[in-house]
Amino acid sequence: MRTLLAPLIVTLALAALCCCEKDPKDSLGSSSSASIMIKKEVADAFMKRQKRSSLYERYFEYYKSPMEQMHERCENYPPCDHLSDQIGFYMAYNHFFGRY
Repeated sequence: MRTLLAPLIVTLALAALCCCEKDPKDSLGSSSSASIMIKKEVADAFMKRQKRSSLYERYFEYYKSPMEQMHERCENYPPCDHLSDQIGFYMAYNHFFGRY
């Protein structure tokens, strides 16, 4: 009983400290919209969008390669996925779906 009482008291003390309200006059605790605004230049510094340069990259963004389609087919079939962990993808795919 005593071993449970000490951690319970410590937990309750920490919960009481966390739940205490801060001073309403404290400017750090206020959640006004002006306090979270940052300049556009600062926001752009870490939110750079990666631009695609060629049609070749855009093509492969939308269409998957045949090998990737085979991997997904094997991953979606649990016996093939399990066997591929043991003997490898190529042999497991050949076993369940024939030659590729």
